Amino acid sequence: MPKLLLVEDDANLGVLLQEYLIYKGYPTDLATDGQQGWQYFVDGQYDLCIFDVMMPKKDGFSLAKEVRMSGYGHEVPIIFLTAKSMKEDTIQGFRVGADDYVTKPFDREELLLRIEAILRRYRRQPEAAEESNVYQVGTYTFDYQHQQLSRNGDTTRLTSKESELLRLFCQNLNQPISRSFALKMIWGDDSYFNARSMDVYITKLRKHLRGDDSIQIMNLHGEGFKLIA
Repeated sequence: MPKLLLVEDDANLGVLLQEYLIYKGYPTDLATDGQQGWQYFVDGQYDLCIFDVMMPKKDGFSLAKEVRMSGYGHEVPIIFLTAKSMKEDTIQGFRVGADDYVTKPFDREELLLRIEAILRRYRRQPEAAEESNVYQVGTYTFDYQHQQLSRNGDTTRLTSKESELLRLFCQNLNQPISRSFALKMIWGDDSYFNARSMDVYITKLRKHLRGDDSIQIMNLHGEGFKLIA
């Protein structure tokens, strides 16, 4: 069964969520601040992380950045919990690699459904093993399986979402992809928050590919996007 890491500084809420998730069949470790959460992550092996945003010692955004830069952290989905509903906080969360964002107060069942939806998406990734996992994009070589983008001897490690999105573009090279199709294929639905998340990841891909001027990820008004290479 997938193992979860919950980092929540509200002790009462943390214990309630931990007990609920364990009851639902998900082994869950609970940390009560960002520093403790980082230590748990380093010492353990988790399939999904749930981070509160406002925490002592290390906030959720800082913790997520460290997780993403760690050995296996780029592959671990992250959900943020926050009492804030400001647009800027949502965007910042996605910029540091969030897969979902839940605003307090929330229903425990809603959180559980989001967890299960994300885990299903991540489990689908290995199913394409028989397909080609290496793509040529201009002067770049993209290795989907190892989530690496290489050019002239330099290699960049991509996040899971960056890899999924770039692979979708490569499979439809020089062809338009609708925004709705991309969202449903990679995020599972085309909600507003997922759309903003995708915009952030497309911006990141443009930066990763800027070494080759012949490559463009075009915005197609009323249609979606197109990778030209």
